[in-house]
Amino acid sequence: MLAVALFCAFWAVLGFVVFFVAARGGPAGARATIQTQTRGGRKALATIFVLVYVGFGAGIPLVFLAGNSANASSQVGGIKLTSAEKIGRELFGQHCGVCHTLAAANAVGKVGPNLDTIQPSQDLVLHTIANGCFQSPPPTDTAATCLGQGTMPPLILQGKQAQEVASFVAKVAGKE
Repeated sequence: MLAVALFCAFWAVLGFVVFFVAARGGPAGARATIQTQTRGGRKALATIFVLVYVGFGAGIPLVFLAGNSANASSQVGGIKLTSAEKIGRELFGQHCGVCHTLAAANAVGKVGPNLDTIQPSQDLVLHTIANGCFQSPPPTDTAATCLGQGTMPPLILQGKQAQEVASFVAKVAGKE
């Protein structure tokens, strides 16, 4: 709310300055009006100008940047993430993003399949994490059949971490 008020104040001040310059006959008239003021009046005007300049030039951007930090990591492309999914996003970036492409994690790996394209279910992600992925598995080992071009070792992540990554991938794949 503060950011909106500052944004409106900026445009109000800018509108006042434009009106003042126009009412005085242009920049030369405005300058002549300001210069006929007393020394104290010029100092006050200069101080106000500096405060407005610093306030709007640095203050408003800082309010926008600092005020959005809580929302920045709580969602991806408008999709709200739970705390477990946020952890899953971090784990995906550390362990999976080198090989896989997933827009929601800013990952552009080229070895494994593009998860945005195949949009795997949580069960499929968990299955692949647990069993790995081999290009030419033995005919009796259907658990390790691969969807992509690469080879993925089994058990890169285990337990709760695997669940968090699978939940994150299933929720955001192909949605951004």
